[in-house]
Amino acid sequence: MPVMLIAEDDEDIALVLTRVFKRAGMTVLRAVDGVAALELLAENEPDVIVTDLGMPRMDGWELIAAVRADPRASRTPIAILSGHLRPGDPRAGSAQCCAILLKPCPNDQLLATVQELLEIGPHDHDSSDSRCPAEMPVSV
Repeated sequence: MPVMLIAEDDEDIALVLTRVFKRAGMTVLRAVDGVAALELLAENEPDVIVTDLGMPRMDGWELIAAVRADPRASRTPIAILSGHLRPGDPRAGSAQCCAILLKPCPNDQLLATVQELLEIGPHDHDSSDSRCPAEMPVSV
């Protein structure tokens, strides 16, 4: 059973995401911000991470940078799910995220994106032969 880590500070959105992914047969770990996500990451090895950008204590950009700097977790696929990202934001290209989804995102699109990242599996994010779709995000 795939393990997913969700970093989302909005309780209602987190509940919906948790329900969607559990119904799809995944184990869901939920963090209220980037700091809590890193704590869960230290105790678990999720197969994929979905993060919001606008969170207290540590935002999604900082979380992505911390995950990529952690040798144990650096190859984990990460998707951004945010309502705060503007098309063409240069941070998206340099953050080494694997997919970008904008809120509100239909559940079927969200599930398809996560499923694609699970199929790709752990991968490098800084080499030309990487399997990461970061150069061509799954959705913008």
